[in-house]
Amino acid sequence: MIKKFYLQLPKQHRVIISSFSIIVLLLLLIPSEKATASRQSTDSSLEIGKRYALALPEDQDITLDTPTSNIEQSIKKESITASISNDDETLTWQKAKVRSGDSLAKVFKRLGYSARTTYDVSSAEGKYSKLLKKINVGDVFQIGQNATGELAALTYPLSKTETLYVKLLDDGSYQSSKETKTVEIRETIAHGVIKSNFWNAGIESGLNDGQIINLANIFGWDIDFALDIREGDSFHVVFENRYVDGDHIGTGKILAAEFINKDDPFQAIRFTDGEYYSPDGRSMRKAFLRAPVNFRYISSNFKPKRFHPIQKRWKAHRGTDYRANKGTPVVAAGNGKVTHSTYNKYNGNYVFIQHGNGIVTKYLHFSKRKVKKGQRVKQGDVIGYVGSTGMSEASHLHYEFLLNGVHRNPRTVKLPDAKPINKKYAAEFSALSSQRLMELSGSRQALLAMQTH
Repeated sequence: MIKKFYLQLPKQHRVIISSFSIIVLLLLLIPSEKATASRQSTDSSLEIGKRYALALPEDQDITLDTPTSNIEQSIKKESITASISNDDETLTWQKAKVRSGDSLAKVFKRLGYSARTTYDVSSAEGKYSKLLKKINVGDVFQIGQNATGELAALTYPLSKTETLYVKLLDDGSYQSSKETKTVEIRETIAHGVIKSNFWNAGIESGLNDGQIINLANIFGWDIDFALDIREGDSFHVVFENRYVDGDHIGTGKILAAEFINKDDPFQAIRFTDGEYYSPDGRSMRKAFLRAPVNFRYISSNFKPKRFHPIQKRWKAHRGTDYRANKGTPVVAAGNGKVTHSTYNKYNGNYVFIQHGNGIVTKYLHFSKRKVKKGQRVKQGDVIGYVGSTGMSEASHLHYEFLLNGVHRNPRTVKLPDAKPINKKYAAEFSALSSQRLMELSGSRQALLAMQTH
């Protein structure tokens, strides 16, 4: 039927159809290349686990992000998922918090790891693996496990600035390393006025507990914080604030401080040796502390006579009573030798210390003594604990200061002059002192401006 239709066509049409048919037949019979060209040879096939470079258009942007567990490639118009080698494989992470009584072995056992893994990790190459032998309650480990169940990575924050890393190497061993973040120091000024007590004023100024104690310790040779503090006294402090990656991680050293006690200013500058000096270079340290105990409140001041609450009669009171809770530590006011450490019905448990230059200090009514007769002590050593033994109504320390056998008021007695800064550092300290005094002056002006508004 097709043949009959073809013969009925005009001759011109039949010629065109015949020519086109011949051309198509020739194209089908003549191949453009060898038949094997479309097949991959054995040498050029892709191998499992091997990395290949992919040619990408030059006008495309690639963002590479390499987290601990995997590698991801992001392209503007296209996503490419590539196989990665074993050392970059995705890890499964677990957190492990150190409990009371834990060792590294116990932590690993809870996570299902063997004693062999514990040994290999704790003896990892590098000097930092030994830090795993001293783990603390509350510490948190991050453990990365690979697809075969091996411990492949460990992260252990040692502090806010240091982190220990342990990783599994290709040869099956472990390698330890430590990263230390840079700490940024920013100087900060705090100031306050005492309304009720020094501690509350310190808190209101923004100082923390440790800073308040350190501030009192700096001036502890000049001011008895038990008896000398008055309403209206003020203080100014220049101190360090510490930051890591912009986050506040705590406070640092007190760099300079001023305490104005009953209109009498005391100033201290911290030098590079870690000691504090007055602006003219005299050490703040002296032979004796003004107060040998952290007090809660004072039951009686130094005065010639007082009414004894137990004996019910007036008698001389030649010392200072520091009322404090039982068990409060009492420290030696200065270096010396213990001449008495015993008990009697009047003094209770008591300690006497002989110092140089004819000075003796006495400490009465201890709940417990911590030193023995003949023992040498240094300023600040704990010698006993506040109690109420002997003729004592309530828990307190009775403290006496004798010079050549005569009772003196420990709050006001003149103490030996402090040693000056080494002469070779005098110029350096003078420049630092000028800078710090300007900062303290700025704090005073700021406080004054606040009070007048």
